[in-house]
Amino acid sequence: MRLAHRLLPLILLAAACTPAIPAPEEALPQVQPNHSTYGTDANLAASKPDAILRYADHPRGFAELRLPAGKGPFPLAVIYHGGCWKTGIASQAYMAPLATRWQQQGIATLNVDYREVGDGGGWPGSFTDWAASAKLVEEVATRYPIDRARVTLVGHSAGALPALWLASRQGADGPAGAREPLKARAAILLDGPGDVGAERPAFDALCQFSAVDPFMGGEPMRFPERYKAIAPATQTPQLAEVLFVQAKLPAPSAATQAAIAAEGARVAVRENAGASHFAIITPGNPVYAANEAAMLAVLKGED
Repeated sequence: MRLAHRLLPLILLAAACTPAIPAPEEALPQVQPNHSTYGTDANLAASKPDAILRYADHPRGFAELRLPAGKGPFPLAVIYHGGCWKTGIASQAYMAPLATRWQQQGIATLNVDYREVGDGGGWPGSFTDWAASAKLVEEVATRYPIDRARVTLVGHSAGALPALWLASRQGADGPAGAREPLKARAAILLDGPGDVGAERPAFDALCQFSAVDPFMGGEPMRFPERYKAIAPATQTPQLAEVLFVQAKLPAPSAATQAAIAAEGARVAVRENAGASHFAIITPGNPVYAANEAAMLAVLKGED
């Protein structure tokens, strides 16, 4: 059974049973989060965002900002959701319990939605959204008590791609054109690929359908330059630390880890054999609890 079919009852149940979150003043009226839980056991109720900030004029061009109690300055986690890059499977909403948990632990969170295959995303639309959303980091750091030196890019599943890609320098052949890397200290990849091209079979198996080729516009043999443009071996992320927390996906290869570390990043991998794809992001789940301290150490910039 395909992943999207297996999740549909949960999506419909969540939509029927969960009241809509009132949008803050900074949100446009049509921006309402999708309350799909994308298969998670959301043990922690999501808090109301402190603000909903827009980075594009399409319906999914927004991010939810949550701020911890206190004066700050706070570390900032910029979170990108999964969903196999296919419209209708997931949105930023299923990452809200994790964002809320980190908010309780003193971490500000920016939980980003973006277009996927089927609503204007894929190559290059999703990348265009990710690049545009990165501009919110400077806006948030200017308007709120954020420690700009402690920004971590976080991605679950398919969201691992923007978490690494945004921190890499891109040439004119990149999906969003030439761009400088987003200044971030670290990245946390939660059961997502380190190299989309190299891990294409494993990621498609996780999704239970062909996810990579529709997203990239074709297979590597047809568009080798596209896969090369986003590969860490050719576009090394500019980060000090990268943490992989794996469950269903195998750890990235030694070659991929070496490529990510080429500019001096400290790379660590935590494997959780037998764990579900969602346990590692679900507050209250024992698998998440076993990894939380390591994730918080990266988010807070602790050695």
